[in-house]
Amino acid sequence: MFYDPVYFMFLIPGLILAGLASLLVKVTFSRYSKVRSYSGMTGAQAAERMLRANGVFDVRVEQTQGFLSDHYDPTQKALRLSPGVYGSNSLSAVGVACHEAGHALQHAAEYAPLKVRTALVPVTNFSSMFAFYVFGAGLLFRMQPLIYVGCALFAVAFLFAVITLPVEWDASARAKQHLVMAGIVSPDQEPQAGRVLNAAFLTYLAGAVSSLLTLLYFLFRAGLIGGGRSRD
Repeated sequence: MFYDPVYFMFLIPGLILAGLASLLVKVTFSRYSKVRSYSGMTGAQAAERMLRANGVFDVRVEQTQGFLSDHYDPTQKALRLSPGVYGSNSLSAVGVACHEAGHALQHAAEYAPLKVRTALVPVTNFSSMFAFYVFGAGLLFRMQPLIYVGCALFAVAFLFAVITLPVEWDASARAKQHLVMAGIVSPDQEPQAGRVLNAAFLTYLAGAVSSLLTLLYFLFRAGLIGGGRSRD
């Protein structure tokens, strides 16, 4: 399977899209990391203000390591910001920080797509780890049931990628709304901060497209679409 030319035909468009999305994020973040926010608040301060303004007092804002490793951990109720976001007062920093705070607000409001995504995490971790092995074994030993199980396992990973899209879009929408309302950025700065958030969303969109292409390959090789069932 790993040397199947057809596999790379499905894989390459997704890799190109993911690479372009990642490059856009880095370029956009770098560009607006040089622009100071209207309020002068750091990412950590902006996230704190957004949380408190919405009645969320039980979420810790912490610094973590890595570049753009920012995330909200619902199990620990911790909002973790990378060094370039936590202590910076740039438009990029406050935009990313408020996006992560948006996830905390989703958690507090029991936002349904976030609950579904969180519930799928352990299942997705398992399916992503074993889908290729099960599918490859099915092809190798010509066991059609194993091939179908591999398809089903990867379908879970694709479902996770799809559910992630509204979760990320909604978190960014909450951030954009709060950035101006709380006086963190000026109205004319909001579109600039929004570009950082939009660029980041494209990485999730690219991930969903890549996941779809891989699933289509699985289905093609299983003979469920396009008559691509292996006969070797």
